[in-house]
Amino acid sequence: MTRRDALLFVFVGLLILVTGFAQSWNSALYILNMGLISAILALGVNLQWGLAGLFNVGIMGFVALGGLAAVITSMPANAEEWSAGGFQVLAGLLLGAGTIIAAIMAYQRLPKGRTRGLTMVAILIGGFFLFRYVFDAGVEAVEAVNPASTGYLGGLGLPVLVAWPVGGLFAAGAAWIIGKTALGLRSDYLAIATLGIAEIIISVMKNEEWLSRGVKNVVGLPRPTGVPYEIDLQNSASFVEKAAGFGLDASTASTLYVKLGYSLLFTVVLVVLLWLAQKALNSPWGRMMRAIRDNEVAAEAMGKDVTARHLQIFILGSAICGIAGAMMTTLDGQLTPTSYQPLRYTFLIWVMVIVGGSGNNFGSVLGGFLIWFLWVQVEPMGLALMGLITSGMSDGYWLKDHLIESAAHMRLLTMGVVLLLVLRFSPRGLIPER
Repeated sequence: MTRRDALLFVFVGLLILVTGFAQSWNSALYILNMGLISAILALGVNLQWGLAGLFNVGIMGFVALGGLAAVITSMPANAEEWSAGGFQVLAGLLLGAGTIIAAIMAYQRLPKGRTRGLTMVAILIGGFFLFRYVFDAGVEAVEAVNPASTGYLGGLGLPVLVAWPVGGLFAAGAAWIIGKTALGLRSDYLAIATLGIAEIIISVMKNEEWLSRGVKNVVGLPRPTGVPYEIDLQNSASFVEKAAGFGLDASTASTLYVKLGYSLLFTVVLVVLLWLAQKALNSPWGRMMRAIRDNEVAAEAMGKDVTARHLQIFILGSAICGIAGAMMTTLDGQLTPTSYQPLRYTFLIWVMVIVGGSGNNFGSVLGGFLIWFLWVQVEPMGLALMGLITSGMSDGYWLKDHLIESAAHMRLLTMGVVLLLVLRFSPRGLIPER
């Protein structure tokens, strides 16, 4: 990393510090924590695009799978729901999987012809109706139990930190399915497949209440070990005394303490992933991936299995996105399926990668922090700017009302302007690939 690159990171750090002094340290730490998660997301996408040229427009789905993993892993099991229909739901899922396996075995073992086709159709149709008969009854029984507070099966009750690698495994599994289907074909097929799978994942999370309460949301996720609850800190006499020594009330100090705890955890994860990504980038494997990216035909001529390598890096990048999704849900303390929007979890991540520098891991991290800072701060800054511009206009004047209302759109305008400026004056990003 050059001196110029270091100065860019210092500049972004100063922006966060200025936020703390000018607004509040709660706001600054919120930007820092979400910036760390955004940097991890950008790092995962950069592995796919920067090293292999894979166009993934379904980032939102992998992030959502990470959030789902946090619920399934860390929330306690709901015994009443399990006794009402949980095992029936599990039996239905096994029947569905068994139907697919039976159809595949019939296709592989029976000779080609009408018999094989009819057998597969019979297995699939019969298995589907049997699956729905068992599964639907179990789902109905589960969702009928305490729907106002639970109404879902719950999780495994494990430490929430375990959910972070599990989120990576969930996302990696989805990436394997997509990759086996779409990789090896034209790049636009991969884009269509990732976009479609992402929407399917969100739709399932919204509608399958037995899994994660759907749009009712799962709240009260446990925190990582070492990150206390604010109320416990506020009830601690020693903590209140220390907070007073810094001139802070217990409420503000407890919030800052908790956010700092998350900052340390997220920083450790980012540093480890960045170190691994740099090792991969500078290894023979990384040089091979870039050679495949630059010229697939030449790489194939040299005996490289392009499709297998694409699948490999697609799974790795998606797993990182899944880890970031689990971290984000842990920070929020709840899973809200309706909050997963393509604008926030796909488009914005791509802007981070492009602005920071595609193919450069440090560039992606820089883009994650910078773009997230702008995403949060541009709207209040735009509102202040519009207030200054219209300060001489009378209240109720149509132009004043219009300009103040338009401040809500400053985020999208700013992202577009930043993207255009970077593409025009630094098309390889702020920290380009070297």
